[in-house]
Amino acid sequence: MDLFTASVFAVCIPAVIFAGISKGGFGSGVAFASASILAIVLEPGVALGLMLPLLMLIDMASLPAYWRKWDWAAAKVLLIGSVPGTLLGALFYAWTDPDAVRLLIGLVALLFVAWQMAQSTGLINLRGRRFGPGTGLTAGVVLGFTSFVSHAGGPAAAVYLLGQGLGKTAFQATTVLIFWAVNLSKVGIYAGMGIFTTETLLLDLVLVPFALFGTWLGIKAHHIVPERLFFGIAYFTLTLTGTKLIWDALT
Repeated sequence: MDLFTASVFAVCIPAVIFAGISKGGFGSGVAFASASILAIVLEPGVALGLMLPLLMLIDMASLPAYWRKWDWAAAKVLLIGSVPGTLLGALFYAWTDPDAVRLLIGLVALLFVAWQMAQSTGLINLRGRRFGPGTGLTAGVVLGFTSFVSHAGGPAAAVYLLGQGLGKTAFQATTVLIFWAVNLSKVGIYAGMGIFTTETLLLDLVLVPFALFGTWLGIKAHHIVPERLFFGIAYFTLTLTGTKLIWDALT
């Protein structure tokens, strides 16, 4: 598939900017919407390989703004659990076909929206609950698995971190640190499995300015833009893309 077409750029540019805004200013929870959007127009493996270097760049660009503002104890538990989760994700990816990956990405998107709606309506309330290391390790396994197959580790991280009573900035800083490390751990496996290609890496170079621009916007918007507005747009996008991916996988 030729990646250097007007239609691919029309989808990639806003998706990458959105990822930068999300990871730079609003936690990593909805950044995986970018991979979901790309998986509609690209093979899932191509979408994953294209996004990982850009997500890593966004992580690096975001890290200085939140340096040492993270909760290391919470991050450490999640990172330990992410190791077996990442390996399980690699096995799933190796043993399944693209439609299974599309189906999983779509299901994760819709389940994430349902989870967030349950929280916003009060059906689920994690704030104020202190989760122990066991819950953190389990969340880390889920984080590693979903991060590998869909770049969607944010929801699992959020479940545990919200139960630690972190403030807005500490939550954001901790997610930036976690996904910088998790994404770094995925590089060698992605390369060994052939998920990166010459075309995806060349397109990454073209998209670098848009990723950095989105990150800058996110950092600025962190203290300005209402979270309700940002996440409302993100949830709507995830609902549409998740539904489309499930439809494509089953038809």
